[in-house]
Amino acid sequence: MNESGDVLARTEGRVGYLTFSNPARHNAVSLAMWQEAGRLLRNFADDPAVGVVVLSGAGSKSFVSGADISKFDKERGTEDAARAYGASVERVYAAVHDFPKPTIAMIRGYCIGGGLGLAISCDIRIAAGHSRFAMPAAKLGLGYDLAGMRRFVEVLGTSFTKEMFFTARQFDVGEARLMGLVNRVVPDEEIEDFTRASAEAIA
Repeated sequence: MNESGDVLARTEGRVGYLTFSNPARHNAVSLAMWQEAGRLLRNFADDPAVGVVVLSGAGSKSFVSGADISKFDKERGTEDAARAYGASVERVYAAVHDFPKPTIAMIRGYCIGGGLGLAISCDIRIAAGHSRFAMPAAKLGLGYDLAGMRRFVEVLGTSFTKEMFFTARQFDVGEARLMGLVNRVVPDEEIEDFTRASAEAIA
């Protein structure tokens, strides 16, 4: 296990699984992890044996909690570095959103910031009952790019997108379901079996 986190890929039958693994930091994602995710997604896209891809986070505490802030000085410390980082993240979001096969986000725990952007990019979102969602950009004084905003509006509509971005607060699964953010809410202990069955049925 890389102490900075890993992105893991495996295939079971016709389903590809992509897991963001940095549990010590609630699966926060570094630049290297975004780049590796892009490479693994291309492999799944090119593999005719894979019919569906499931994205998840390691463990049960977080899907993806956003960017790894411990690496901000190194990875986003200058204007050029921040631009390059943002471009790498957007490439993964776009790759998921435009993926040639169905994608499912299996969400357990925190789905925050960059993790929420990743989940929004998927076709289907299945959440465990203890999951929490937030877009804290406003609290950090950060803007959000146009392509990303379009994806949120595509899923949530304008009113709920504004509420999520303006308030920067956390939403529970009941609120997320009301907004159309998640397709299904599943008991924590059942989410892996439910997601696997859903993916296999689609495949």
